[in-house]
Amino acid sequence: MALLIVFYAGISAGGPKAVASESTSNHKRLAIIIDDVGNDMKGTAEILAMPVKLTVAVMPFLPTTKKDAMAAHEKGMDVIVHMPMEPKKGRPEWLGPGAITSNLTDEEVRSRVEKAIDDVPHAIGMNNHMGSKITSDKRIMSIVLDVCKERGLFFVDSRTNFRSVVGELAISKNMPPVGNDIFLDDQNSKQHIRKQLDLAAQRAIDKDICVVIGHVGHSGMNTSAVIRESVSRLQNQVQFVGIGDLVRDVWQWQSAPTLPTDNK
Repeated sequence: MALLIVFYAGISAGGPKAVASESTSNHKRLAIIIDDVGNDMKGTAEILAMPVKLTVAVMPFLPTTKKDAMAAHEKGMDVIVHMPMEPKKGRPEWLGPGAITSNLTDEEVRSRVEKAIDDVPHAIGMNNHMGSKITSDKRIMSIVLDVCKERGLFFVDSRTNFRSVVGELAISKNMPPVGNDIFLDDQNSKQHIRKQLDLAAQRAIDKDICVVIGHVGHSGMNTSAVIRESVSRLQNQVQFVGIGDLVRDVWQWQSAPTLPTDNK
């Protein structure tokens, strides 16, 4: 089967424009999620100016949360909520406001997830910020997934804990068990990020899809630079897609909110 090839002319207010494509049943798709958007961190403007479709994971309740989410949406990118969750180790101040912690009651967890969704305009999904402790907690993650489903959002497991229960819970709730495959910038060097991106592209070629996570902030300038310089090299091999494209096409996810969503 022939490879789907898409060349992007750039991103305008109407979204990424495919100027030439060869449609086949054998898609090789790469979804790049950029975490920690929403606090005017280094690399944010560069990510939002990227000539391919990315997914931005926007943290709620921060100075540029709404501005960044709206800008990404206007450029045709996917927006998801980057939900702060308690880690096994790490500084509490890294979590940011409105975090999900293990000492919360069921009602408090539900309230914080709902408020976070309301604070991020145009969100179609959610992933975890940190969260190695919470993503292995069935009580809390069951509530988080329930709220997401009620509001028409899917959940992407960032996979900060190999004992995460997110995938099995998602399947039990008829939600897509989508998760991160590769971290791009766990080491902040262009050489490493380039190597990780090449691994991701090869995984997409081998397995048809790959989900990767990068960041703005500490590694933001290197991450954005490597993604931009790699686009022309990789776009003949893989199609850059939003995470929403994957969950709809691969897992046949259809948003069916049963509660009002105020963040559109």
